Amino acid sequence: MTILEAIRHRVLLGDGAMGTQMQQAGLEPGGCGEVWNLEKPEAVLQIQRRYVEAGSDILLSNTFGASRIMLTRHGHAQDAAAINRAGVELARQAFGSKPGWVLGDIGPFGGLMEPMGEVPVEAVRLAFREQAKALVDAGADGIIIETQTALEELELALEAALEAGSKCVIGSVAFDVTTNRKDVRTMMGVAPEKAGEFLQARGAHVAAANCGANVDMDWAARILTRYRAVCDLPLMAQPNAGLPKLVKMQVVYDMTPEEMASGVPALIEAGASIVGGCCGSAPPHIAAFRKIIPQ
Repeated sequence: MTILEAIRHRVLLGDGAMGTQMQQAGLEPGGCGEVWNLEKPEAVLQIQRRYVEAGSDILLSNTFGASRIMLTRHGHAQDAAAINRAGVELARQAFGSKPGWVLGDIGPFGGLMEPMGEVPVEAVRLAFREQAKALVDAGADGIIIETQTALEELELALEAALEAGSKCVIGSVAFDVTTNRKDVRTMMGVAPEKAGEFLQARGAHVAAANCGANVDMDWAARILTRYRAVCDLPLMAQPNAGLPKLVKMQVVYDMTPEEMASGVPALIEAGASIVGGCCGSAPPHIAAFRKIIPQ
């Protein structure tokens, strides 16, 4: 059964944050966690197994920053395809004998494209194509394009995922609460309505929202409601575990699993077919979600 077939029957539970979990496992700030797929695979596997034990139906591959452009900054451009393949294989291995789906994770390339920035559009297109192909070839059940703020970049990634033949393509946009705390927009000024319309028009199979400054469970539900008003795609939400705070020079998210889980019913009522967590969420948060989301 594919992901798209499964969500016709029940809400699927995703996983939680990878980056903060890797930092707890020893990844230095600013380090390249994706290269751990090759250099420290057991550490990646342990994190993902904990999510499976917590009840995740879906795991995201540890490939958020594994485009060639991002890896070039860490001196690993030549390993792009291998890192993406290994990311899918590790996530699959983490399920063991349990059923589950793997989403190949594509994050932002980490810059601005011409003409606003200096990165050529064609370089971004080729990087996303390479990454999407490696993820699909490795057997990913779908691709999630995460934390997107610019529709121009999102479009290139969607094209790459669809061209690679992904059976499920999820476009996930990161919104920030505006300074007057009355609305949300992406860093590039995109409203949820425009994003929802765009995702449906460009062939995405699922419209999603993740991360975002000051976006809590309540705001995530409101974003999904606004998506639903303009598109009829299945919906997905991956909110942060509360708001970030600086404690002893480290960013922490202090929303408890129970507090975060209390917002899950509102997400489902807003139309979420897939629910997971983003920054600061951990296996205990996912376990609390599992108590609410029936299998």
